[in-house]
Order: sequence, then structure tokens, then C-alpha cells
Amino acid sequence: MMTTLQSVPRPTRGVVNPAAGEKIFRLERYLPDTELAPFVEHFWLVAWALPEGRVHVQRTLPSPCIHVVFDAGRTAVFGVMTGAFDYTLRGSGRVLGVRFRPGAFRAFLKKEVQTITDRQLPLSAVFDCNDAGAEHSVLAAADDAGMVAAATALLRRALPAPDPATARIAQILEVIAQQAGITQVQQLADHTGTSVRKLQMLFKDYVGASPKWVIRRNRLLDAADLLARGSDADLAALAQQLGYYDQSHFTTDFEKLIGKPPADYRRSCNP
Repeated sequence: MMTTLQSVPRPTRGVVNPAAGEKIFRLERYLPDTELAPFVEHFWLVAWALPEGRVHVQRTLPSPCIHVVFDAGRTAVFGVMTGAFDYTLRGSGRVLGVRFRPGAFRAFLKKEVQTITDRQLPLSAVFDCNDAGAEHSVLAAADDAGMVAAATALLRRALPAPDPATARIAQILEVIAQQAGITQVQQLADHTGTSVRKLQMLFKDYVGASPKWVIRRNRLLDAADLLARGSDADLAALAQQLGYYDQSHFTTDFEKLIGKPPADYRRSCNP
């Protein structure tokens, strides 16, 4: 049983206006134990306590990962969500999430991961558990370590054999993340020594989102991170750098994902 937690740096990528969020809620990430490490990237925990009558809506950006989320009355397995989603915070509460490594949930699901894209499943559809009992065991824990330990116990009972394809997917996603110049699937195929078709099939089976979507998401997050830090980058030049034909298409995609046009987002993060 896990008794201590190893935290990792607080995330900013994927969180809209992270500086403002830090004033509203506590966000932590914890590493899994060695047994879960081949499958789980990290546990994340959000806790908040707002004054009566105050409400905060936090936008969370999508990732090419499956999440198991323990949330009072809303506990579920979340497939890859291809759009941003808003979560309303009021009163006080805690939510624990398990972020699986891209591709690693395929061994638990035992079918194409794309079959649950933009969908939610009850825990019992994948794990041998009672949904209400599993939710209670995690959310009733006394502290962060207890919550992570309860979730770990649930996952351990269902551990499959590691799939070597997960390592290959990790390598491909690292290329996308590190090579900012990759804006097209053909560029990714050339860089990784495979074909566009094979990439598409691999992502459909294991990731749950297309390689085009993953590339575009990463480039938009690059832009969001840059603007959140107060960069005075020219938006037309930034759009071209990210592979957009013109600034209007970049603005449309950015606003759809982030919730604000690029210029407005920059101003909101740097008042």
C-alpha cells in the first residue's frame, strides 16, 4: 500500500489561465508506484473551498489520454475528449483523477480506444468493482495519500500485461511535443519513418484521436503557453508558424479550444 507520495511539478500546460486558477483551487500531481508506472502517467488531484455563493468555472483542455476520474456523483472512465470542457466549482470538494499514458488503456479496454472517444463509461464497464463503492473508497479517504492508495488498489486488481506498442506511441508523441515545426501528419510520418496510413491506424487503435488532432492540439497549446506568459508575438506570424494558412483560421481554432481569441486570452492572463 502506498503511504507516501512523490509529487511532480504543478502543471500549467492544459490549464486555461493557470495563474488565476492557483488562487481558486489546489492542483497536485503524484507519480504512481512502480507497478502502475507502465500504465499510469500520474494521479492528479483538485481541491477547493469557495465562500458561499461564489462560483468559479474552470476550462480544461483536451489531451490524448484516458482518464479515470473519482468525482462525487460523476465518477467515470473518460475517453479522449476532443474538445475543451468546463467544470463549475462551488462550495468545497475534491476530485482525484488517474491519467493513463497514451496508448496504455488499450490493454484494459481490450478494444480500439477510439470506441470511447468523447464518451464516458462507468468504472464497472472496465474494472471489477462496484461503482458507488469504488467512488466512496477514494473520496472518503482522509488525505491525498489515502485517495491515491484507494485508486491504486482498484487498478492493481485489473493490471494487464504491458503492451510494447505503448512505448512506440510515447516516442511518436514526444516527437510531436518537441518538434514545434511539425504541423502536418506527413511531416510526422517522415520524421518517424512510417506511413501516414500506419500512423492513422495506430492512433485509432491505441490513442483514440487522430495524429492530425494531436499535432494541432499541441501547436495550439504551444501558442496558449506563449500568450499566457505575456509574449508580444505577432499573431499573424504565430499563426503561420503553427501551420495555418491565415490568421482567421488560427483565431477560430484557438477560441474554440481556449474559449477566447488569442489577443483576449493574452490580455486576460496578463492584466
